[in-house]
Formats: sequence, structure tokens, C-alpha cells
Amino acid sequence: MKTRIASLAAAAALTISAVVAAAAPASADPVPGSATQFYAYCSVDLLGVPVACTPTDEAHSTHICQYLATPLGIGLDCIQRSAA
Repeated sequence: MKTRIASLAAAAALTISAVVAAAAPASADPVPGSATQFYAYCSVDLLGVPVACTPTDEAHSTHICQYLATPLGIGLDCIQRSAA
């Protein structure tokens, strides 16, 4: 029974992650020269880790993000943009 519940939870998490990955980048400006990176505005926690990222245009972005496949599903990898 525990195996079935874990399998269903993993499948649901992957489905939700795939939907987010498919939908979010469409509303963001893509990074020139990269097919997988996009601009995002991210809040940063006390340790400097980006959290609560929202795809946005280049002018309002704080980070450059891309989706990565992880053992737990789709993950979001973001780096802070340098001040120009």
C-alpha cells in the first residue's frame, strides 16, 4: 500500500512539474543565444537562494533561469543577473 501511495505521489509531482515547465517559460523573455534559459524575477531568502521565481521580461528580471531534469522531477536552476 505504501508503495502505491508513493508511486501516485511521484506521478502527480512529475505531472505538475511538467505542466509548470511547459507553461512558465512561454510568458518570459528568452535569453538571447540560449534555447533553454529565460528571464525571471525571484525573491531571495536569507541564505541568498532564489525562491518564488516568476517568468518576466528582461527589464524587470533579477535572475536567469532554466528548467533541469532531476531525480525528483523538473527543477528550476536560477542565477542572479549581474548589475550592468
